[in-house]
Formats: sequence, C-alpha cells, structure tokens
Amino acid sequence: MMRRARYLTVVDFFERRYGDKMTVFASIAQLMTYFVWTAAQFVAAGTIVNALFPDVPVGIGVIMVAIWVTGYTMLGGMLADTLLDFIQMFFTAGGMALIFFFVQGAVGGWEGITSITSTLYNPNPFTLLPDMAGDAGYLGYFGASGWMYWGAAWMAIGLGSVPTQDLFQRSMSARNESTAVWGTYMAGALYLFFGIMSPLVGIMMFKLDPNLVNPDGVLVHAAIMYVPPILTALFMAALASALMSTSDSSLLAGASVVTQNLFPLFGQKLNPTNEVKWTRIMVLVNGIIGVMIALGAEVIYELGVVAWTLLLVGLFVPFAFGMYWKKANQWGGVASVVGGWGSWALLTWVTFRFGLGGDSTGSVCSGGDLSLLAAFSDEWWCGFWDAVYIASFPAFFISLLLMVVVSLATQKNDAPKPTTDVDGNVMDTNPFHYLGIINIKDALRKLRPEEYDD
Repeated sequence: MMRRARYLTVVDFFERRYGDKMTVFASIAQLMTYFVWTAAQFVAAGTIVNALFPDVPVGIGVIMVAIWVTGYTMLGGMLADTLLDFIQMFFTAGGMALIFFFVQGAVGGWEGITSITSTLYNPNPFTLLPDMAGDAGYLGYFGASGWMYWGAAWMAIGLGSVPTQDLFQRSMSARNESTAVWGTYMAGALYLFFGIMSPLVGIMMFKLDPNLVNPDGVLVHAAIMYVPPILTALFMAALASALMSTSDSSLLAGASVVTQNLFPLFGQKLNPTNEVKWTRIMVLVNGIIGVMIALGAEVIYELGVVAWTLLLVGLFVPFAFGMYWKKANQWGGVASVVGGWGSWALLTWVTFRFGLGGDSTGSVCSGGDLSLLAAFSDEWWCGFWDAVYIASFPAFFISLLLMVVVSLATQKNDAPKPTTDVDGNVMDTNPFHYLGIINIKDALRKLRPEEYDD
C-alpha cells in the first residue's frame, strides 16, 4: 500500500495519516533508532578489527570502519547501498554456511549437536519456551518478569523492526511492485534459513568452549579456532560485509528522514541539488553521532535492543492502527508515542530498583548484594539492560491502550484523516483488496515505459 502511495520515507505515512505533530514524533523516533543501531554495527565491526589485530583497540576499529562506511555512503547514496548490499549478502550467506560447517565438524556432526543438553542460560537449548518450572527461568528471571522478558525478546525485533526506514526504502527501490513483494518473500525464507545457523553456532561453541569470555565475539572466536586461516579470512570478510550492509542502510535511512520530512515541515523546500547535498551532510552527522554512542557504550546486542524497542513502544502501534483502524487520529497517535516512551522509561527504573512481577533486575544481577550496584559497574549495567528489556513489554500495551482510548475520546475535536497518496488521493486501506500473492512473472519481465522513473 505504501508503495502504491509513492511515499519516499516511512514518516510520509505518519504525515499523511495523522498530521504534523506525528511527523515530528515519527522523525525523532526514526533518528534515535538509527543513531543507536548504527552505533551497534560500528561496535561489532570494531570488535572484528580488534580480533584480527589485537593491538588495535575496539575504539580505533570503530573509527576506522565508521570512516569507510560513512564515506562510501556519502558518495554513492542509495545506489551504492543497494549494489554493495547485493554483493555483501552473498559473502554473508557463504561465510555463515562456512563457519557452521566447520564448527559442526568440531562438535561431532549432527549427533554432537543433538547431544548438547545445556547452554549458559538454558538447560534445554532447543526449546523456544523458557524454563519457568525449573531452575533456569528465562535468563535468570522467573514468574511474570521472566515471561515479560521472554515476550519482549520476541517483540523487540519482531514488531519493532516493522515501521523502519531501511526496510521501507528497499521496497521502494525495487524495480516494480511484484519485485518488491517477491523479494520480501524470498528474503524472509533466506533470513530464516541462514538466521538459524548463527544461534546454532553459539550453542555448539558453548559445548566446545563453555568459558568463553566475550560472547559478543563468539563467531569471530569460532572462525579463528576451527576454520583454516585462508577460509577464516573469507569469513571475516563476510562478517564485515554484513555489518557494512546494515551500517550503510542505517546511515542513509536517518538522513532521508531529515531531508524528506523535517526540512519541508519547517518550511525548507529543497531542490534536487540541495536535497542531495543535505542528505550527504546528514549521513556524515549520523555517522559522527553513531561513533560517539559506540565509543561510549561498546556493547552490541544491548544497543540493538534499545534501537528496536524505541520503535516497538513508540511507533509500531500508531503505524499498525493507522493502517487498519479508521478511527485512529493524531491525538491518539501522539498519546501512544509519548505514553509508550514515558512508561518505558519509568518502568525501567521501577524494574531495576523494585522489580516488576518478580525480583528486581538489580538484585538478580548483583546476586542479592546491592552494594555491588555502583553506578556503571558491570552489575549495574547488567541490571539496567535487563530492566530496559522487561519494561518494554508492559510499555507496549500501554502504548496500545492509549491509542485506542485517546482516539475514541477525541473523535469530535480531531477527526481522523484518511490515508492519502502523495497527490492527496484517498487510498483503499481494506487489506482484503490489496493483499495477496502477485504473479512472480511480473518480477521477471521487462519494465514497461511508464514504469521507468523520469
């Protein structure tokens, strides 16, 4: 539907469906998300540089990678992003298959994999459900807090990554609608296939080396320990390709929101030349902010969690309800975003200090010795990150509740706007009218003259 509306950014939807206030909030949400997500990729890349060259600190590796990725994204824009991503995905898929093959051999093949009876946090590594009845719980949490943690783990990326600019811009860049749809289907299947390999490598590595100090570097460690040197170099290139692919998309996504949505909102209509110039400037700004966050945090997984949770508790509900609920209005959307973020921040503090449906995260991470929770100590950070995760679960439902209640309460004062395309034409939002499987032949045929961009 958004492709048929000819939007350029995901924020265009919020602008057309809700209005200027939601445009500002949606833009802020996208920018914050991509600042943090870019930082996570820079840290991961810096970790690889440090693993290959131990004398090079992670921070220096972060800066080196940031300069390279930011540079080629500024010069090439979406074309460089798309072409490099196409090549990098082959490296990534091949590299993951390579590391899986060698680690599987080291652990004893499929029999060795199926014989694994426990991992660091889970006595049964091949179940998707937490061990609430046993001694493990979910990552050390039991009862309601354990279930909320487990639910949040599914929701952060599963739902939080839906209203994202990098996902949207790929769909809009496809040659036609059929290519966008079938490309998404195929990408989902490949994501599932190769995505399963990564956690399986982690499970196998726990059996081979249960005392691994840095879990964030498990793939790099596995390559160095169990893959021949030449193939290790290829795997490192593949891993670097994956991180570069994600980083350049993230840089460009944040820049696009600024030039396409924020500038026009404040009366600065850019001509094509200035639009390109300011997009490049914003790519640089995004890169600098990403480096600053990366150098301050130097954690990978946790930054990723924060990035997608910002959208989960802020934008997912207004996005989904704006698509499928005609009574959703601007005040409902604003209340959903503000209430989601506000409750998430408040409940993070409550969960850390007092607990939410179970023991406090500070208590769990300090082993009950609260004297260890000095600000920014390892125990403090552990409790903080766990609280961020757990608190996002109720915050999501608060966001949903506020959307419904405030929208219904303000129908007379703030009449819902219909979804329109870029020309202002009202669109048909009935999912039964535009969902379905498009003929794959459309994705393979030559483009018709009217389908080419001017």
